[in-house]
Amino acid sequence: MKLERIEVPFGAQKLIIETGKLAKQANGSVTVTVGETIILVTACMSNKVREDIDFFPLMVEYQEKTYAAGKIPGGFFKREGKSTESEVLNSRVIDRSIRPLFPEGFYNDVQVVVTVLSHDADNDPDVPALIGASAALLISGIPFNGPLGAVRVGLVDGQLVANPSFKERQASSMDLVVAGNQDGIIMIEGEAAEVPEAKIKEALKFAFDQIQISRKVQLDLKKAVGEKSVKYQLVEHHPEFVKKVRDLSIKKLAEIYSGMTDKKERENAINVLFDTLTKDLSIYQTFAPQGGEIKAGAVAAVYDQIQYEVVRNNVFEKQKRADGRGPKEIRAISCEAGVLPRTHGSSLFTRGQTQSLAVVTLGTRTDEQLIEALEGKSYRRFMLHYNFPSFSVGETKPMRGPGRREIGHGELAAKSIRAVLPTKDEFPYTIRVVSEILESNGSSSMASVCAGILSLMDAGVPIKEPVAGISIGLISGEGKAVLITDIMGMEDHFGDMDFKVAGSKNGVTAIQLDLKINSVAVDLLEKAVDQSYEARLTILDKMTAAIAAPRTEMSPFAPRIATIQISQEKIGEVIGPGGKMIRKIIEETGVTSIDIGEDGKILVASPDKDALEKAVNFIKGMTLEPEIGEVYDSVVKRVVNFGAFVEFLPGREGLVHVSELSKTYVKDVNEIVKVGDRFKVKLVEIDQMKRANLSKKQAE
Repeated sequence: MKLERIEVPFGAQKLIIETGKLAKQANGSVTVTVGETIILVTACMSNKVREDIDFFPLMVEYQEKTYAAGKIPGGFFKREGKSTESEVLNSRVIDRSIRPLFPEGFYNDVQVVVTVLSHDADNDPDVPALIGASAALLISGIPFNGPLGAVRVGLVDGQLVANPSFKERQASSMDLVVAGNQDGIIMIEGEAAEVPEAKIKEALKFAFDQIQISRKVQLDLKKAVGEKSVKYQLVEHHPEFVKKVRDLSIKKLAEIYSGMTDKKERENAINVLFDTLTKDLSIYQTFAPQGGEIKAGAVAAVYDQIQYEVVRNNVFEKQKRADGRGPKEIRAISCEAGVLPRTHGSSLFTRGQTQSLAVVTLGTRTDEQLIEALEGKSYRRFMLHYNFPSFSVGETKPMRGPGRREIGHGELAAKSIRAVLPTKDEFPYTIRVVSEILESNGSSSMASVCAGILSLMDAGVPIKEPVAGISIGLISGEGKAVLITDIMGMEDHFGDMDFKVAGSKNGVTAIQLDLKINSVAVDLLEKAVDQSYEARLTILDKMTAAIAAPRTEMSPFAPRIATIQISQEKIGEVIGPGGKMIRKIIEETGVTSIDIGEDGKILVASPDKDALEKAVNFIKGMTLEPEIGEVYDSVVKRVVNFGAFVEFLPGREGLVHVSELSKTYVKDVNEIVKVGDRFKVKLVEIDQMKRANLSKKQAE
């Protein structure tokens, strides 16, 4: 293949896509360049269909090489290992964008690998990587209904900006990554600072127009490269086989989905019916392909498709969902705050059969998470971790730590809450929220948002506004489209869309779109945004009825943090040689920790109020400038033949000369004072060596 190069404007930079030079043995390979950020994207397909599966086996791996930014990995092994959280999230964004564009029945393994080769610390590789994945697939010959375009949308000074730089993003009140095709939008991932719904809808229209730019450049690339084809076969079931399974199940499924509103009862009935369908597989063998046989997996795939039709027809024809709700109806909600006695904050949020237990832990600056990314080191003071144990859906499976789904759901919930958190100056704590999903039947990430907010208020975190989240689904086909509020798990499975929107009464804080169809029109998404707002206000009313505002008193088990500002010149005195003075303060007062910033801001932490006050007074005393003529309380530290050395301020000693110990003649200092004696002294002088000379007799 000869080298081909296409470029197009990309924000303030140019987006350059090249092929024909690197990784030529892959089915499709491109490099994408923006500024001095360069990404290699490859797409490969297995030669054979993976057997006995009913899903498309797509794998997306996004990798950031530390050499791309001229760095060596930290840690013991000094090489890239397990995917970072950022890599997992970028992999998910690409997967969610391209997955709907592969044909039904395509079961060959496909792997897309994105490798960041060069990073200039100004141009984020994520959107170029998404465009590159589409381009690599488009020229690979792999069946892919692309191209899709992608854009990042910011909101700077009230103006929408396409593909803002890192600097512009810092000033932006919105950060949306949007992917789509010629017909509509496929994927959204983003957060906002309580941006009104009207501006969100405007941003979606803006994004759709911008998407067409990166789509066109890929079409130009494909035209230059030429058509390429690979051999593949779509898995299709014999029409008579489908009819047989339908005839045996359609009537009973219609009864199940119309009359059973409880999830467990419905699932049990569906499983019993499936066991009946697969008890004797010989009845299907006349429809088997030549030289093959019909297995239970094939029956399951058709059975799933029939359920898909039943669920959708009920919505279209009866405006009824499987649990008996109407399209806009929200399941029953209950909210509790302060459910655990020893934690810093806790809550329980239940919506239908989805339940989240959220727990807040408050820490100090030493508890912040260090993030080592290509663009540099940073510290994270707010974390939200999402756990999805198998018992939440009544199943058994090994528990081996968080997977991609848990990381993705946790990040979405964190984005939803981040905008309403107090600043570090307002609340100098590190905050960790853990959402334990105890039951799940759809939209557990949005339940985590609601539970997380309730637990933060219970912990006394002064959030700006309560935030809630809701998921809007879509049932569409044959020219019909019905938006459904608060989708269940089976509606996520059989529906076309999972559109999650979180926010306060003032506006949106996070938004995420996943599709199973090729795209959704912008005007339909606008209606979904409005429908989510109506639902959000209902949920917020339920939440604020449980706890109206952040508690004014923190948990007695949470650390108290006091802030002291000292001059930078005094930092060394507070730290002491090798940290000696800080250790002394901690030992003598009993506080948990003392953190000193380069700007002279000191954070003292302790759950004991008296210890905290003692340490604060100690530090204030150390950093006070002694005033000549002032009288101070002192304690004798050493006795010498010419007087006594006393500590008259925390960490500050001075000499009371023998002539200043008493109004009468002193023959032996030890007869007048002993180590540990306490008395008042007057500061008489600070000499050129900054030594303090004190007087006991003048103070008396």
